[in-house]
Amino acid sequence: MTVGDRIYVVGGGFKKPDGRFRFLTTVEIYNPLTDTWEKGPDMLQPHDYPAAALLDGYIYIIGGHHPGATEGGPQTDPGFSFCERFNPVESNWEEIAPLTTPRFAASAVVHEGRIFTLGGVAFTPQGFREYDLVEIYDLGRGLWSKSTDLVLPWSAAAHGACIMNNRLYLFGGFSGPGGIGTQAAVYDFHLRTWEIVPFLPQPRAAMGVAVVGDTIYLVGGWAADRSVMNSVVAYKPL
Repeated sequence: MTVGDRIYVVGGGFKKPDGRFRFLTTVEIYNPLTDTWEKGPDMLQPHDYPAAALLDGYIYIIGGHHPGATEGGPQTDPGFSFCERFNPVESNWEEIAPLTTPRFAASAVVHEGRIFTLGGVAFTPQGFREYDLVEIYDLGRGLWSKSTDLVLPWSAAAHGACIMNNRLYLFGGFSGPGGIGTQAAVYDFHLRTWEIVPFLPQPRAAMGVAVVGDTIYLVGGWAADRSVMNSVVAYKPL
């Protein structure tokens, strides 16, 4: 996450040699002008694979893997509803309202002063479930609510998402028995409709997403067999 001239690397996790997982509260800050890293204040809770957004200068960290899911990993993970935000000026974290539905591997975008948290996945009493739901954070009320008129065109986790020209783009990710897919779509906030756009050239999940000028770039990620990809694809909407 970039704020001003600093890059913030927040949280994460890894699998230890004993097979258990460890999730982190760690924050590190990179200064590209001096090519140096410094440690920032730890988060209030560990977050691995949360959604993240930047709104009004605050970094929002949303959900992620549940801190207690250190034994079995994602396949037994009920997800995390805890959310917090970071004030870079005062250099502190504060808890905000939790998600109404705990999950990890969701994405988040900002549109018209609100945060939209899209999809995600969690282990439920009915089994492992990917979501098509969208929750919206209202900054004025400080609350999350489930959107009634915006749902994803497919249940998605570890997908790519971005806003460009006031439209929401959604790419790939895990979806049901088909696993990692190539699907892509765009949502028009004015018309409140989804439109399918050209699919990705190959299945891709957990990618980086960047908007540069009039082009969307999908960077790296996982291939259909969950191997790590080193390719970049570019999409220029008409």
